[in-house]
Amino acid sequence: MSLKESYEKKLQAKLDEWKAEIDQLKAKADGADADTQLEYYRKVEEPRSMQEAANKKLLALKDANDDAWEDMKAGIDSAWDSLNLAIKSATSRFK
Repeated sequence: MSLKESYEKKLQAKLDEWKAEIDQLKAKADGADADTQLEYYRKVEEPRSMQEAANKKLLALKDANDDAWEDMKAGIDSAWDSLNLAIKSATSRFK
């Protein structure tokens, strides 16, 4: 397995983990009272939007050749860090 393939698998696994966390947050929101639901949905929307953008970056990475993917790595790592912080922030507000 190449370094690029290993990196892709790592990113995909993390995206799958975050999707599950976001789905859990949405489920909590679905079970809340009407006023709380609105707040929860707003908190979930940011990480969900960021997750979609991160998924697009991963797809672009998969299409990149072996030389170009190294150039993309810094931007992808930054997007992953931002998404991680957004999910942690949303999760902390749901406790």
